[in-house]
Amino acid sequence: MISTVVVDDDFMVAKIHAAFVRRTPGFEVVEIVHTGADALRAAHELHPDLMLLDIYLPDRSGVEVLERLRAEAPDIDVLVITAAREVDTVRRALRGGVVNYLIKPFEYDALRQRLERYAAAHQHLARVSAAAQSDIDRVLGTVSSSKPLPKGLSNETAELVEDVLRAATSDLSATECATLAGLSRISARRYLEFFAETGRVKVRLRYGAGRPERRYRWSAS
Repeated sequence: MISTVVVDDDFMVAKIHAAFVRRTPGFEVVEIVHTGADALRAAHELHPDLMLLDIYLPDRSGVEVLERLRAEAPDIDVLVITAAREVDTVRRALRGGVVNYLIKPFEYDALRQRLERYAAAHQHLARVSAAAQSDIDRVLGTVSSSKPLPKGLSNETAELVEDVLRAATSDLSATECATLAGLSRISARRYLEFFAETGRVKVRLRYGAGRPERRYRWSAS
Protein backbone atom coordinates (compact mmCIF):
# COMPACT_ATOMS: atom_id res chain seq x y z
CA MET A 1 0.00 0.00 0.00
CA ILE A 2 1.19 3.50 -0.83
CA SER A 3 0.85 5.57 2.35
CA THR A 4 -0.52 9.03 1.65
CA VAL A 5 -0.93 12.26 3.60
CA VAL A 6 -3.61 14.67 2.37
CA VAL A 7 -2.94 18.38 2.94
CA ASP A 8 -5.67 20.97 2.32
CA ASP A 9 -6.80 24.00 4.32
CA ASP A 10 -10.48 23.30 3.55
CA PHE A 11 -11.72 20.53 5.86
CA MET A 12 -14.45 19.34 3.48
CA VAL A 13 -12.19 19.39 0.41
CA ALA A 14 -9.55 17.45 2.34
CA LYS A 15 -12.15 14.78 3.21
CA ILE A 16 -13.20 14.52 -0.43
CA HIS A 17 -9.60 14.15 -1.62
CA ALA A 18 -8.94 11.54 1.05
CA ALA A 19 -12.03 9.63 -0.09
CA PHE A 20 -10.72 9.76 -3.67
CA VAL A 21 -7.39 8.31 -2.54
CA ARG A 22 -9.11 5.52 -0.59
CA ARG A 23 -11.17 4.63 -3.66
CA THR A 24 -7.97 4.02 -5.63
CA PRO A 25 -6.59 0.49 -5.20
CA GLY A 26 -3.12 0.33 -3.67
CA PHE A 27 -3.38 3.60 -1.69
CA GLU A 28 -4.13 4.32 1.95
CA VAL A 29 -4.56 7.65 3.75
CA VAL A 30 -2.48 7.78 6.92
CA GLU A 31 -3.39 11.34 7.94
CA ILE A 32 -5.33 14.43 6.84
CA VAL A 33 -3.86 17.81 7.82
CA HIS A 34 -4.76 21.41 7.14
CA THR A 35 -1.62 23.51 7.68
CA GLY A 36 1.93 23.60 6.40
CA ALA A 37 3.28 22.99 9.91
CA ASP A 38 1.20 19.85 10.31
CA ALA A 39 2.23 18.67 6.85
CA LEU A 40 5.88 18.85 7.88
CA ARG A 41 5.13 17.19 11.21
CA ALA A 42 3.30 14.34 9.47
CA ALA A 43 6.19 13.94 7.04
CA HIS A 44 8.71 13.51 9.86
CA GLU A 45 6.49 11.34 12.07
CA LEU A 46 4.82 9.09 9.50
CA HIS A 47 7.31 8.99 6.61
CA PRO A 48 4.56 8.59 3.97
CA ASP A 49 5.30 7.56 0.41
CA LEU A 50 3.20 10.35 -1.07
CA MET A 51 1.80 13.71 -0.04
CA LEU A 52 -1.15 15.41 -1.75
CA LEU A 53 -0.23 19.04 -1.16
CA ASP A 54 -2.33 22.18 -1.49
CA ILE A 55 -0.55 25.47 -2.25
CA TYR A 56 -2.86 27.88 -0.40
CA LEU A 57 -2.33 27.02 3.26
CA PRO A 58 -3.10 29.32 6.22
CA ASP A 59 0.37 29.45 7.76
CA ARG A 60 2.73 29.13 4.77
CA SER A 61 2.74 28.42 1.05
CA GLY A 62 2.62 24.83 -0.09
CA VAL A 63 5.65 25.65 -2.24
CA GLU A 64 7.56 26.45 0.96
CA VAL A 65 6.45 23.11 2.38
CA LEU A 66 7.65 21.38 -0.79
CA GLU A 67 11.06 23.05 -0.57
CA ARG A 68 11.39 22.03 3.08
CA LEU A 69 10.46 18.46 2.19
CA ARG A 70 13.08 18.34 -0.54
CA ALA A 71 15.70 19.40 2.01
CA GLU A 72 14.50 17.38 5.01
CA ALA A 73 12.51 14.42 3.65
CA PRO A 74 13.52 13.91 0.01
CA ASP A 75 12.09 10.37 -0.13
CA ILE A 76 8.52 11.67 0.10
CA ASP A 77 6.90 12.22 -3.28
CA VAL A 78 4.56 15.18 -3.69
CA LEU A 79 1.52 15.57 -5.91
CA VAL A 80 0.26 19.15 -5.87
CA ILE A 81 -3.52 19.65 -5.82
CA THR A 82 -4.43 23.32 -5.89
CA ALA A 83 -6.33 26.19 -7.45
CA ALA A 84 -3.01 28.03 -7.92
CA ARG A 85 -2.40 28.81 -11.59
CA GLU A 86 0.33 31.43 -11.27
CA VAL A 87 3.22 30.69 -13.60
CA ASP A 88 5.84 31.22 -10.91
CA THR A 89 4.05 28.79 -8.59
CA VAL A 90 3.85 26.13 -11.31
CA ARG A 91 7.53 26.59 -12.16
CA ARG A 92 8.66 26.36 -8.53
CA ALA A 93 6.58 23.24 -8.02
CA LEU A 94 8.00 21.58 -11.14
CA ARG A 95 11.54 22.51 -10.14
CA GLY A 96 10.81 21.05 -6.73
CA GLY A 97 10.29 17.68 -8.35
CA VAL A 98 6.55 17.15 -7.92
CA VAL A 99 5.23 13.97 -9.52
CA ASN A 100 2.21 15.86 -10.86
CA TYR A 101 0.29 19.13 -10.61
CA LEU A 102 -3.52 18.95 -10.60
CA ILE A 103 -5.63 22.10 -10.74
CA LYS A 104 -8.92 22.31 -8.81
CA PRO A 105 -11.73 21.65 -9.40
CA PHE A 106 -11.47 18.18 -10.91
CA GLU A 107 -13.34 14.90 -11.05
CA TYR A 108 -12.20 11.69 -9.35
CA ASP A 109 -10.95 10.19 -12.64
CA ALA A 110 -8.40 12.99 -13.06
CA LEU A 111 -6.80 12.14 -9.71
CA ARG A 112 -7.22 8.40 -10.16
CA GLN A 113 -5.29 8.45 -13.44
CA ARG A 114 -2.40 10.31 -11.83
CA LEU A 115 -2.31 8.04 -8.79
CA GLU A 116 -2.39 4.92 -10.97
CA ARG A 117 0.41 6.27 -13.16
CA TYR A 118 2.47 7.05 -10.06
CA ALA A 119 1.89 3.58 -8.60
CA ALA A 120 2.64 1.78 -11.86
CA ALA A 121 5.90 3.65 -12.41
CA HIS A 122 7.31 2.91 -8.99
CA GLN A 123 6.12 -0.68 -8.93
CA HIS A 124 7.86 -1.18 -12.26
CA LEU A 125 11.18 0.07 -10.86
CA ALA A 126 10.77 -2.17 -7.83
CA ARG A 127 10.78 -5.21 -10.13
CA VAL A 128 14.14 -4.49 -11.76
CA SER A 129 17.61 -4.58 -10.21
CA ALA A 130 19.16 -2.21 -12.76
CA ALA A 131 17.20 0.26 -14.84
CA ALA A 132 17.47 0.23 -18.62
CA GLN A 133 16.71 3.34 -20.64
CA SER A 134 13.28 1.92 -21.44
CA ASP A 135 12.57 1.55 -17.71
CA ILE A 136 13.51 5.17 -17.07
CA ASP A 137 11.46 6.35 -20.04
CA ARG A 138 8.47 4.46 -18.71
CA VAL A 139 8.76 6.00 -15.24
CA LEU A 140 9.25 9.50 -16.60
CA GLY A 141 6.52 9.05 -19.17
CA THR A 142 8.81 9.88 -22.07
CA VAL A 143 9.21 8.32 -25.48
CA SER A 144 12.73 7.54 -26.59
CA SER A 145 13.53 9.23 -29.87
CA SER A 146 16.74 9.35 -31.81
CA LYS A 147 15.59 12.44 -33.67
CA PRO A 148 17.69 15.39 -32.48
CA LEU A 149 16.22 18.76 -31.64
CA PRO A 150 16.01 21.06 -34.65
CA LYS A 151 18.53 23.87 -34.92
CA GLY A 152 17.66 26.72 -32.60
CA LEU A 153 15.90 24.57 -29.99
CA SER A 154 17.51 23.76 -26.64
CA ASN A 155 17.16 20.78 -24.33
CA GLU A 156 16.51 23.04 -21.36
CA THR A 157 13.57 24.79 -23.00
CA ALA A 158 12.24 21.50 -24.36
CA GLU A 159 12.19 20.15 -20.80
CA LEU A 160 10.35 23.27 -19.61
CA VAL A 161 7.67 22.89 -22.29
CA GLU A 162 7.38 19.19 -21.46
CA ASP A 163 6.90 20.01 -17.77
CA VAL A 164 4.13 22.46 -18.62
CA LEU A 165 2.36 19.88 -20.76
CA ARG A 166 2.67 17.20 -18.10
CA ALA A 167 1.22 19.50 -15.44
CA ALA A 168 -1.76 20.54 -17.56
CA THR A 169 -5.09 18.90 -16.77
CA SER A 170 -6.36 19.44 -20.31
CA ASP A 171 -4.92 20.18 -23.73
CA LEU A 172 -3.25 23.55 -24.31
CA SER A 173 -3.00 25.95 -27.19
CA ALA A 174 0.41 27.28 -28.18
CA THR A 175 -0.50 30.61 -26.59
CA GLU A 176 -1.50 28.99 -23.29
CA CYS A 177 1.65 26.88 -23.23
CA ALA A 178 3.79 29.91 -24.00
CA THR A 179 2.26 31.85 -21.12
CA LEU A 180 2.86 29.05 -18.62
CA ALA A 181 6.42 28.46 -19.83
CA GLY A 182 7.34 32.13 -20.11
CA LEU A 183 8.11 31.85 -23.83
CA SER A 184 6.94 33.57 -26.97
CA ARG A 185 4.07 31.88 -28.78
CA ILE A 186 6.26 31.24 -31.83
CA SER A 187 8.95 29.57 -29.73
CA ALA A 188 6.46 27.42 -27.81
CA ARG A 189 4.81 26.38 -31.09
CA ARG A 190 8.15 25.10 -32.46
CA TYR A 191 8.67 22.85 -29.44
CA LEU A 192 5.07 21.66 -29.49
CA GLU A 193 5.27 20.74 -33.16
CA PHE A 194 8.55 18.89 -32.60
CA PHE A 195 6.93 16.88 -29.80
CA ALA A 196 4.00 16.16 -32.11
CA GLU A 197 6.35 14.92 -34.86
CA THR A 198 8.10 12.56 -32.43
CA GLY A 199 4.85 11.22 -30.99
CA ARG A 200 5.18 12.77 -27.57
CA VAL A 201 2.05 14.89 -27.77
CA LYS A 202 -1.35 14.45 -29.33
CA VAL A 203 -2.81 17.27 -31.36
CA ARG A 204 -6.49 17.98 -31.82
CA LEU A 205 -8.21 20.75 -33.73
CA ARG A 206 -10.78 22.94 -32.00
CA TYR A 207 -13.13 24.49 -34.49
CA GLY A 208 -14.71 27.91 -34.10
CA ALA A 209 -14.75 31.16 -35.99
CA GLY A 210 -11.81 31.37 -38.39
CA ARG A 211 -9.01 28.81 -38.62
CA PRO A 212 -9.12 25.73 -36.37
CA GLU A 213 -7.00 26.04 -33.24
CA ARG A 214 -4.33 23.40 -32.67
CA ARG A 215 -4.34 22.10 -29.11
CA TYR A 216 -1.65 19.89 -27.57
CA ARG A 217 -1.64 17.25 -24.83
CA TRP A 218 1.22 15.13 -23.54
CA SER A 219 0.60 11.55 -24.54
CA ALA A 220 3.82 9.61 -23.85
CA SER A 221 3.43 6.85 -21.29
